[in-house]
Amino acid sequence: MLAGEYCSRNVTIVGKTDSIGKAAKLMRQYHVGDVLVVTAKDGERVPVGILTDRDIVIGVIAEDMDIRSVIIEDVMSRKLITAQDDDDLMSTIKRMRTNGIRRLPIVNPHGGLVGILSVDDILDVITEQLMDIDQLIAREASREKILRPSRLDADKA
Repeated sequence: MLAGEYCSRNVTIVGKTDSIGKAAKLMRQYHVGDVLVVTAKDGERVPVGILTDRDIVIGVIAEDMDIRSVIIEDVMSRKLITAQDDDDLMSTIKRMRTNGIRRLPIVNPHGGLVGILSVDDILDVITEQLMDIDQLIAREASREKILRPSRLDADKA
């Protein structure tokens, strides 16, 4: 399983000099808790930061800053950890856990943005796998009843 297989390809992006208000409106419009901050480099959209709804609350609102005078670059997280499109999903999850991050940009070999992997994406994968295991167990039990009926089942017939 590769990180790029499970990331969301629809990423909401902004520029460093965009307003906090613009970012908040985009988060509301697209029902997301973050926007990726990108710059153009060699024809690629390269992620340089991330701004979360929490960054806005903690860094702007709780500090009583004038939201109209703050730009994204003032508040965004710059220490951006990324993963490659073809990185192993389990290794990527471990990196997220080690670094205490819930969202991780996925990039191509040139550093261009491909998508974003979130805890929600990972939970979807795990849930699907658990459902597959549950169905496997149920089918195994049904198959066993057909192939090896018990004497009790035979007595009922």
